Amino acid sequence: MQNITKEELKQRIDAGEQLNILDVREPHERAEFNIGGFHIPLGLVQTMQVDEIEHLKDEEVIVYCRSGNRSGQACMLLETMGFTNVKNLTGGMLNWQA
Repeated sequence: MQNITKEELKQRIDAGEQLNILDVREPHERAEFNIGGFHIPLGLVQTMQVDEIEHLKDEEVIVYCRSGNRSGQACMLLETMGFTNVKNLTGGMLNWQA
């Protein structure tokens, strides 16, 4: 698992790059604020219910949560499922909004 900073991610989003972003927070957290992408709560990742992103196994997937902890767990789980290029957003949405 690699990390990506908010500055790196913001720069890539602002440049219009097509990114595979995955939010692993709960629905109520996502409703408050999100930066887009797929939404699969960590609990579903843990039970391997990731059909929605299965086609991204060989592509870069940037994972985020509130603080970076759940997304770190999700990254490790995705790697065990065969995802080859997952990145954790350092500090999550708390850092993003700071």
